[in-house]
Amino acid sequence: MRHVTYDRPMMTAQQHILERQQGHPDATGEFSWLLSGITLATKIIQAQVQRAGLLDILGATGEENVQGEAVQKLDDIANDTLLRCLGSRSNAGILVSEEEAEPRVLREAEAAGKYIVLFDPLDGSSNIQTTVAIGTIFSVLQRSPAAWGVAPMDDVLQPGYRQVAAGYVVYGSSTVLVYTCGDGLHMFTLEPSIGAYLLTQEDMKIPDKGRTYSVNEAYALRFPQGIRDYLDWTKTEESGGYSHRYVGSMVADFHRILINGGVFLYPETTDAPEGKLRLLYEANPLAFLAEKGGGKAVDGSQAILAKQPESMHERTPVIIGSRTEVDRVLSFL
Repeated sequence: MRHVTYDRPMMTAQQHILERQQGHPDATGEFSWLLSGITLATKIIQAQVQRAGLLDILGATGEENVQGEAVQKLDDIANDTLLRCLGSRSNAGILVSEEEAEPRVLREAEAAGKYIVLFDPLDGSSNIQTTVAIGTIFSVLQRSPAAWGVAPMDDVLQPGYRQVAAGYVVYGSSTVLVYTCGDGLHMFTLEPSIGAYLLTQEDMKIPDKGRTYSVNEAYALRFPQGIRDYLDWTKTEESGGYSHRYVGSMVADFHRILINGGVFLYPETTDAPEGKLRLLYEANPLAFLAEKGGGKAVDGSQAILAKQPESMHERTPVIIGSRTEVDRVLSFL
């Protein structure tokens, strides 16, 4: 049997957070407890995704969610798993899910429930039956003392720059967790034999350039002219040649860009002028990760993280990725 050797210290996600908190005298270790709820949920989801065909949990439920989209069986399972795992964390006060019409207020007392967790339980779920990589996206906000027991939606509708943490898990050839608490991007890979996320890369940076763009070009005729001009430019000799890579799962497309560089686009269209991606639990967490990794995220006119949300399921256009590549797209607008 071949023995695997590691050239870095073995460290779990929880240990990594606790070590980072040593540099902050006011840290209490609470976030590590919260993250353990998220990682537990994603381990359960990963196991269900891997066995979905055997368990007969592929396909749609026959219902629609609050977005008007067909709910997949695994959407329901992932959502319920996150609600249950985070519901047991005493410092989780409000949970916001793509699959829920309203926020779930778990705790009102000031002594507990200081965090708001927002999540897309299973991004790219329409790809489940084709075994394309899918994932879970999450964002963490801190509640305002002024809103205790008064207006939970006021707490939820915070601009993205106020996030205290964000991350995602990709369920692909391996299961990978990427998160930030605002001090760099860190990647962990699930070691299934021990059921733990182990550190595989610390303080990651998005490459400043990348000759790859990710967009659903089937909708190109519905895009703004500037986006169409950019897409035409990528196919010219002047551009030097760009590759088109599009999975149809934002979290998987973003992860590729994090590793290799490039740009992801989901602009407004003639039939969706406000964009399609959700601001609070898709665009904001990935924008937070991008910015902390040296990248950039905009809606075409302003930074994603500067946008003031007006509703829980608000949508937005998104251009995100390597800073140079995002700026190049903007030069056509």
